[in-house]
Amino acid sequence: MHVPTLIARKREGQALSTEEISWLVNGFVRGDVADYQMSAFAMAVFFKGMTAAETAALTLAMMRSGDVYQHPPGPLVVDKHSTGGIGDKVSLILAPLVACAGCRVPMVSGRGLGITGGTLDKLESIPGFCVSISMNEAAEILANLGVVMMGQTDRFCPADKKLYALRDVTGTVPSIPLITASIMSKKMAESLDRLVLDVKYGTGAFMKTRELAQELADGMIAVGKEMGVEVSALLNPMSEPTGRAVGNALEVIEALECLDGGGPVDLRNIVLDLSETITSVPRTALAALLDDGTTRRKFDAMVARQGGNPKDLPRLAEIHKAPVIREVKAHLSGRVLAMDAGIIGQASLELGAGRTKAEDTVDFAVGFDRLAKSGEHVSQGDTIARIHARSEKSADWAERAILSAVSLGFA
Repeated sequence: MHVPTLIARKREGQALSTEEISWLVNGFVRGDVADYQMSAFAMAVFFKGMTAAETAALTLAMMRSGDVYQHPPGPLVVDKHSTGGIGDKVSLILAPLVACAGCRVPMVSGRGLGITGGTLDKLESIPGFCVSISMNEAAEILANLGVVMMGQTDRFCPADKKLYALRDVTGTVPSIPLITASIMSKKMAESLDRLVLDVKYGTGAFMKTRELAQELADGMIAVGKEMGVEVSALLNPMSEPTGRAVGNALEVIEALECLDGGGPVDLRNIVLDLSETITSVPRTALAALLDDGTTRRKFDAMVARQGGNPKDLPRLAEIHKAPVIREVKAHLSGRVLAMDAGIIGQASLELGAGRTKAEDTVDFAVGFDRLAKSGEHVSQGDTIARIHARSEKSADWAERAILSAVSLGFA
């Protein structure tokens, strides 16, 4: 096969065969296909797209480029994937809940980049929690607990990791076939029976419109069907943050409230919506597992097994206490019409809770909590957010951002 010929055919909108795509991906991982050639291929896909069969072939080739989970016979193997959002701590609750419902959950998650938070960063705000574990260790934890939450190893879909690095610097990230293959290759490498997709749209999401979110969801469902995995998708707006907290340790604290049967209503509802879809367990039974402490005990057991101390969990606010904590007050009375997730996500990034480059570090302590929610009535002087910052200067900037993000009125 001839790499320039394959690139040219895709540039002209022609479909490539499974064998051709597999050969291209394998050559890229080995180093036989140069970065500039794969970048050209990605740009051709960006402009010309891929068929469902091509996208499935790309997914399969990237999945097979490294290690793949091998599960013994037993309960259903399931997972959830979110396309990203602000305040999205759903995975922290859903993974142990679904395990308590009798499923196995080998959750491989990512780190935050840009305004989107990452599950791994949130977990690492728990002192000692180790997300960098081998596939063998992960399999052992999964067998004993039914749930493991880990990062992508060097041998887990290395083609995806290498290709994403190129897409990130060549303007080809916003390609639905490439996004689909990137997401689905990692999830298919978990050897799942069922996958539920939490596809976000709105100001705080990668997909800004419901139509684009539906297109992405349809693409991932089609790939799942091609690969024999039951995939379903729920579309959820990300016009305001999920829950009332944004920031790593702050989101874990809020997730713990939900694990104890409380927490914000919108957070609890989305956890139950997604869990019900992949477990086929009635919503009332899932809610009971949250309310009676079963799920919290499972989460604590996972923390202990992955290097943390559950006794640290009630102390997270103390362990990660920001030097400056400031309440933002409403300047007038009215109903909260909007709390713009995009603005809040950007403000959280500026405070240090996120990263602009993959090699950046994150600040576990900073962010926002006690965020007002749309539909609520506030009086002048009421707290509409609380800022956790490293300095008064950064808190000043964050306060201006919060006040620009919130819309108050009487509609």
